[in-house]
Amino acid sequence: MSDYRLIVALDVPNALQGLQLAETLGDAVSFYKIGLGMLTGGGLALANELKQDQGKRIFLDMKLFDIGATVENAVRGLAQYDLDFLTVHGDPHVVRAAKEGAAGKDLKILAVTILTSLDRADLDAGLIKPGDLPDLVAERATLAFEAGADGVIASPQEAAMIRALPNSASRLIVTPGVRPAGAALGDQKRVATPAQAITDGADHIVVGRPIWASDDPAAAARSILNDLP
Repeated sequence: MSDYRLIVALDVPNALQGLQLAETLGDAVSFYKIGLGMLTGGGLALANELKQDQGKRIFLDMKLFDIGATVENAVRGLAQYDLDFLTVHGDPHVVRAAKEGAAGKDLKILAVTILTSLDRADLDAGLIKPGDLPDLVAERATLAFEAGADGVIASPQEAAMIRALPNSASRLIVTPGVRPAGAALGDQKRVATPAQAITDGADHIVVGRPIWASDDPAAAARSILNDLP
């Protein structure tokens, strides 16, 4: 039985390498994330091939942000690929527009709260209002849910807090910034282990480098899945 809780980030330069990695992982992985970095390297074609030909689930991580009409049109176009998850920034006007664009499709709109690579100093530099980072994440998650988001992207360190929000019932929590015990942090600053993220309320964990940089990516993926509660 497929375990869709693990989403593997195909953070490789192009679709050919992405397809090769998916072939290496084989049945060990059932859900893939394709991000903005591969958009010009055939990312949409890869998404379509993995979805239609191999039956994988696909998370398109585009983090869309624009005026409402543009977001709605972009999402409507992407929704034609029959993919599973799409990220947009968690601003309410963006979420509402994305939900309009996805109307009639099974595409889940996930709102980005605050990127897991950012800390308070980064927010200060970006003129984001004062406040503790977890409190701001909770506020943005609440507003995104009110605007109709199917779920949120958040640090695993904030998963339990978001799951406790009054309007989080039946909403998805997807957590990047997940690193198996002993793995390098890379560019992430707010991290947790896969098991801890699931225990704290995440529905899905996103793991990239610790799997695809492994000597045996399929074994690395299976090891993570075996550790999940």
